[in-house]
Amino acid sequence: MRVLPKNLRNLLREPIGRLVNEKQLLEILQDEKHIVSIGDQVTYTILKHDIKPVLCVVDFKTRRGRCSSDVINVIRAFGEKSMTVKNPPGCISDELWDIIKSAYDNMPSCGLRIEVEGEEDLASLAAIYLAPRDVTVIYGLPDKGVLVVKPDHENKRKVKEILDKM
Repeated sequence: MRVLPKNLRNLLREPIGRLVNEKQLLEILQDEKHIVSIGDQVTYTILKHDIKPVLCVVDFKTRRGRCSSDVINVIRAFGEKSMTVKNPPGCISDELWDIIKSAYDNMPSCGLRIEVEGEEDLASLAAIYLAPRDVTVIYGLPDKGVLVVKPDHENKRKVKEILDKM
């Protein structure tokens, strides 16, 4: 299990990838084939615009508590496969890491929904680090927008620096 030390929390406020608003996000994703969404709000946003990720990781929580029933219903209607994993806050559990790796190794065409018991906030690190080059990872940055990340050498290097300190 990887645990985020308190001294690294500020480092995670530095965006990895391109920060966009909803309109820009929807334009960018029109040309992407393999999308991975991390977080409930960003997953809900793309699903309501009929953009289907190959993989989404959600915990049915927002900063204000539990997601609305509309958000939960839209997300739960997505994907032909779903898995539930335990992942404590401030961590990347081995189970979450292994399921994301397995999902990439067997890239689902129908979409896989990973429901996290605990917190999915750091799943973006695993999703970026493990991603093949033809994947686009998206995740929300609270009060700022959505980050769109291509898993190129530079972005993987930034994530590895964080992972190595966990």
